[in-house]
Amino acid sequence: MASVPVLKKVDSEGASSESATSESGSEERLRPSSNSVNTDAHGTSIRSNSSGGERFEYSGWVYHVGVNSIGHEYCHFRFLRIRGRYVEMYKRDPSEHPGIKPIRRGVIGHTLMVEELGRRKLNHGDVYVLRFYNRLDETKKGEIACNTAGDARKWMEAFDHAKQQAEYEFSRGGSVRNKLNMEDEINLEGHRPRVRRYAHGLKKLIRIGQGPEVLLRKASSLGTDGRLDAYFDADGGDVVEAHEWKCVRTINGVRIFEDVASPKCDKGVLVKAVGVVDASADTVFEVVLNPDRHRRYEWDTLTGDLELVDSVNGHFDVVYGTFDPRYFTWRQSRRDFVFSRQWVRGQDGTYTILQFPSVHKKRPPRSGYKRTKINPSTWEISNLSTSSPSNTARCLVTQTLEISPKGWFKWRNKHCQKFEKTVPYALLSQVSGLKEYIGANPALTSESSTTIIHSKVSDFSGSHSEFEDAEGADEFYDAIAGDSSSSDEGSDNEVEVNKEKKIKLKNISWAIASLTLKRSSAPESNELNSNVPPISLDSSQFHGTMKKAKDESDKNCWSSPDGSGFMIRGKTYLKDNMKVKGGEPLLKLIAVDWFKVEDCASKVALHPKSLVQSPEGQKLPFILVINLEVPARPNYSLVLYYAADRPVKKDSLLGKFIDGTDMFRDSRFKLIPSIVEGYWMVKRAVGTKACLLGKAVTCKYLRQDNFLEIDVDIGSSSVARGVISLVLGYVTSLVVDLAIVIEAKEEAELPEYILGTVRLNRVQLDSAVPLEA
Repeated sequence: MASVPVLKKVDSEGASSESATSESGSEERLRPSSNSVNTDAHGTSIRSNSSGGERFEYSGWVYHVGVNSIGHEYCHFRFLRIRGRYVEMYKRDPSEHPGIKPIRRGVIGHTLMVEELGRRKLNHGDVYVLRFYNRLDETKKGEIACNTAGDARKWMEAFDHAKQQAEYEFSRGGSVRNKLNMEDEINLEGHRPRVRRYAHGLKKLIRIGQGPEVLLRKASSLGTDGRLDAYFDADGGDVVEAHEWKCVRTINGVRIFEDVASPKCDKGVLVKAVGVVDASADTVFEVVLNPDRHRRYEWDTLTGDLELVDSVNGHFDVVYGTFDPRYFTWRQSRRDFVFSRQWVRGQDGTYTILQFPSVHKKRPPRSGYKRTKINPSTWEISNLSTSSPSNTARCLVTQTLEISPKGWFKWRNKHCQKFEKTVPYALLSQVSGLKEYIGANPALTSESSTTIIHSKVSDFSGSHSEFEDAEGADEFYDAIAGDSSSSDEGSDNEVEVNKEKKIKLKNISWAIASLTLKRSSAPESNELNSNVPPISLDSSQFHGTMKKAKDESDKNCWSSPDGSGFMIRGKTYLKDNMKVKGGEPLLKLIAVDWFKVEDCASKVALHPKSLVQSPEGQKLPFILVINLEVPARPNYSLVLYYAADRPVKKDSLLGKFIDGTDMFRDSRFKLIPSIVEGYWMVKRAVGTKACLLGKAVTCKYLRQDNFLEIDVDIGSSSVARGVISLVLGYVTSLVVDLAIVIEAKEEAELPEYILGTVRLNRVQLDSAVPLEA
């Protein structure tokens, strides 16, 4: 197997620490065709004008964190810059120190994965950590940290854009392909105008973050939402939900809703408060998560006294707090509570915070206080597009909770004032308090951590030629994972962290940075060879370890619903972001395996007892095998087998996906989840948005004979592990629908279609069958 191009560490004079051999040939210069700059309501976009496309440059200050060769943790302030598919790390801002050489540099390849590890304590403050690793070898890894969740998100999008640039340059072939030194070749027989336009010329420089001195003050600067990508879906979910929300009251500009579709029972009523806040989702997320009492006193009338008890990981913590006594009678006025918070950020930038009642050994019952078990609740914070000339950031904030129906119905129908003195009412009022607090603090919305600067193409040419002369043998994860105990890292502008987590801050005065509804039609004619007569696909001829459902009441079984419950991109999506209901799946689900394994099982299709290896399976024109590797104790594998009744066209989108590179597959393989029946908190955790799995978790592909297997390692993401652990706790009562889609990014590929679906009906964990070696 060919080695992956990586980032080499270089000394302070710019020389490589390893010998490099020059390669023959030179890359064609990429020059801009116009000087125009396109921006969208959220910041920037890579969509281009008619005369040409745009290349972006991203730069800003980050923390480079890790452990050196003698076991000490280090934390360095570093200036990171991405230009095209190239990455450079500096000790100084090169725009302020012309001629400075990078201490690390290299290329971004298709095997680079970026994982968001969430919040971590550093220097008595919170930072947001990104982990880089090789999808084929996770031992090669490294970490950087950002001051805010918004900056971490922007860096993830920046690396994603760089991978798209690498995909384009790889598709050009020739000497460029030899330089990238990649294993697979992309099969792009058709014209891909947007990728080509994107790859031409340097047009924008996007500065992420504000620099070390600002980082030390921990000042949030997320006033505007600098969303960098043009591929995320429009507002609204990708699933047709069963909830029917009715507005029953408005309070201080916040709407109060009740779910009138759910059957009424004694357990509780599902209600939510919804308000528009004039700030980005990043800003609101920081405010909601911050336990600082002085800030919470300004907007939270109920839980102002909060204390962080334990941080389980970057996306999960435990909090202790006390209630305001005015919501209780004098005999029970002193009450406290413990709850856990788990949060995720979707690929569209939406934050979801799940709050559960909890217990913790560090906070046993307190003398003089009555321990209260709070009801589960969720926060959902999503950015809204804006058409205002100032591009002022706005977001939609939704708090959902389940409350007792006793006082709720009296208050809703008769305006009973007693309900307004209860804890549920105080919780619903938090959105209103948050809206007013942020509106009264312009500093939260006026500061921007991203500035767009026009740049000349010559700025890129020099660095580009440097990489042409060097052997691209290292990738970015190697560079940031390198030992930082060497002399070139040991400057006086750094932070050293020892084993006891003690941090020494030294002089950093140099580091002040400059800122700145129809249904989709069936696609058989476009994707499958219509000149070949279809074969009969009878699922009774194929057998898996999980049975097929006899009817809707059957349990521990599977079925394949149509695509009408899912929303996919319509024919005019690139113009108006319109989505339509999906139609019948292109591929037919013929069997499902439910395995129990010690370690994550991959290459299931090669197992002698696999359906793919059976005589019936070998006769099929094409089989798509989806292996969802579920982390648990023990581990599980849910294997879905989708079959085509005719051969796949080589020049179709599905054909390109089947025979394309892993990078191309990662950018197109989309899963839409839907909890049809189940606990409402699980629905909120899973969400209703499509997910590009190749960008969220590690996916490995196996293409042989008449099949393509996709091994989806859900455990490769800490966020996905948290969500799946919640789902497994309720799995016996859940009805889950999944839809598989190849994302369409070009007008010729629209409308999208449903590739395959599956419904999992109340799965029993103990019914999993061991997978024999």
